[in-house]
Amino acid sequence: MWIRSTMTYRASFALAAFGNAAITLLDFVAIFIMFSHVDALGGFTLPEIALLYGSCSASLGLADLLMGNTDRIGARIRDGSLDTMLVRPVPVLAQVAADRFALRRLGRVLQGLGVLGWAVWTLDVDWTAGKVLMVPVMIVAGAAIFAAVMVTGAAFQFIAGDAAEVQNSFTYGGCTMLQYPPTVFGKDVLRGVTFIVPLAFVNWLPALYVLGRPDPLGLPGWVAYLSPLVAFVVFLPASLAWRAGVRSYRSTGS
Repeated sequence: MWIRSTMTYRASFALAAFGNAAITLLDFVAIFIMFSHVDALGGFTLPEIALLYGSCSASLGLADLLMGNTDRIGARIRDGSLDTMLVRPVPVLAQVAADRFALRRLGRVLQGLGVLGWAVWTLDVDWTAGKVLMVPVMIVAGAAIFAAVMVTGAAFQFIAGDAAEVQNSFTYGGCTMLQYPPTVFGKDVLRGVTFIVPLAFVNWLPALYVLGRPDPLGLPGWVAYLSPLVAFVVFLPASLAWRAGVRSYRSTGS
């Protein structure tokens, strides 16, 4: 329904998608300008950082397209409009994700893929079958990890009432961090985003494998292939937390 509504005004949709892509691309423009003054950042060249940026932006854009509206759940809990979703014969999470579905968010996905394509074309990498396969796996698994974080944040809003910004700090804030090489961060930060909130599996570890670089924590290269498994593992507690949140919901009575 929302897609049909959006495509009724195709010129407006095209402008909105272009604007969404242009605004998010400014992050990479800032990185590009920075490299007019330096040759490397943390030992990484501009194409290598473009690989990090493009993969992370595409993954977050895909997750945001499919699950980004979960941050609205707090408003529905406060005004009691969640009640209407509970009486429909459709999973509540699916309804929340589809609520006001914004197709214009494709802009972020496309600009991320554009930067990623430029990086892949420019990098001087010995492309094996495993490395070629790692690129799409990195994007899809990264999107699943971000989606799991979004679902967890939505579940937390059943308790906190409004914690959208906490959720955004791990998604948008996490993506901003992942756009830069892991070598510029301290070991404690790297351990946190590897073993606690496993954002490193979104693009850091797969990208290090593609680039043939060692992991700062000394993890073996085959760990990069664990991204799909990590995405599945983090979705399990996210799903349980969501179910617990829905069961604990108490209507406003309005």
